[in-house]
Amino acid sequence: MSSNKKKSAPLPASSGGLMRFFEDETKGFKIDPKIVVSIPIGLIVISWAIDLFLAS
Repeated sequence: MSSNKKKSAPLPASSGGLMRFFEDETKGFKIDPKIVVSIPIGLIVISWAIDLFLAS
């Protein structure tokens, strides 16, 4: 009985549909990932610099 269930169980979804989904163009702003990462790092560095020079 359990062997029948295993044979009739659906196969796992492939990544083919997922890849096509992310290839579609969407509306909105397109920002380079380098900018998205560099802005928070820059803010952290500025915050540390202000803390070092003004907290004396």
